[in-house]
Amino acid sequence: MSQKYVSTSALAKEMSLPAKELFQILLTKGLIQRENENWTLTDQGKEAGGIMKTHPQYGTYIAWDESMTDKLVSAAEEEKLLNATALSKHFNVSKFRMNPILSELGMIQKSVKGWTVTKLGESLGGRQFEHAQTGIPSVSWNPSILTNKRLLETIQSVQGNTVTENGDAEEQVDEPAVQEQEAPKAAAASVGFRDKFEAKHRTADGHYVRSRAEMLIDNWLYMSEIVHAYERKLPIEEDVYCDFYLPVGKVYIEYWGLENDERYRERKRVKLDIYEKYGFKLIELEDADIQNLDDVLPRKLLKFGIQAY
Repeated sequence: MSQKYVSTSALAKEMSLPAKELFQILLTKGLIQRENENWTLTDQGKEAGGIMKTHPQYGTYIAWDESMTDKLVSAAEEEKLLNATALSKHFNVSKFRMNPILSELGMIQKSVKGWTVTKLGESLGGRQFEHAQTGIPSVSWNPSILTNKRLLETIQSVQGNTVTENGDAEEQVDEPAVQEQEAPKAAAASVGFRDKFEAKHRTADGHYVRSRAEMLIDNWLYMSEIVHAYERKLPIEEDVYCDFYLPVGKVYIEYWGLENDERYRERKRVKLDIYEKYGFKLIELEDADIQNLDDVLPRKLLKFGIQAY
C-alpha cells in the first residue's frame, strides 16, 4: 500500500491554521528552511516524514506523510502553549523555580529526567510533550494557567508579596529570629525580643516567621523541596536557636539582618562562637543575598553536598 502525502498548505487548512503560521512553526522546529525564496526540507524534516514533490502546475513543494500529521498537530499546539520558561518570564520568577512551584501545587511531577503532567495538571490545561531528539518529557500550558488563583497566590508568596497574619501589608524590619540565651538575663532579653518581633509572616508551607527576608528564605527552601525546620533549638546545653535547620546534611542557616545595631552585632558574635565551638555546618546569609537566593543558596548548599536543582 502506497503512502499518502499531504502538502503543508493542505495540512494547515486541515488544522484550521493560516499556512504562514504553520510554516513558521515548522521553521522553529527545524523541519524546514528557506533557500532562494523557496521552502526546503532539512535532514530533520526528512527524518520526520517530509518529502519534496513536484506538481506540473504549482512546481516543487513540501509534503508530509499522513503518519506525521498528528506530530505536526502536536507541534502546532505546543507552539501556542506556554512552557516553563515562558511562565517564568511572565511571572518574573527564576526558570529554575517554575517547575518546582508547579510540582508543589500538584500540577506536575518530577520524572527521572524532566517533568510529567499530573491529572490535576491536565485538568488545568497542561499538555505532555517530549523533546524530539532526547525524549526528555516536559509540560506546556494553556494560557488560562496565567489566571489560576492557586498559582498566583503561590507566586506572590514566593516573591514575598504576602500580607501578614493580621492582614497588614509588608513587614517593618528584617530582624533574624534566633537569639542565644546563655544566662537568665539573656533569656529574659530574648523573650522581649520575641515579643517585639512577632512571627506574623506566613510562608508558603504554613510557617510563621519574623521578617520578610526569613519568609523568602523559607519559601525558597520549600519550593526547592528541601526539608527544613524554623527556629530549631541547637542540640547543645546552651539555649540557642537557629534560623533554619536542614536535616539532610545537618546544616544550619543564619540570616544576619541588623548589622548596624551594636547589640545585634554582639549577639551575632556570640552565636558564631557557638557554631565554631561545636563544629556545626553553617550557611550565613546577609541582606545582599536575599534578592539573589537563586544564585547564592545553591552554591552554599552544594558545599555541604545538598543539591538544590
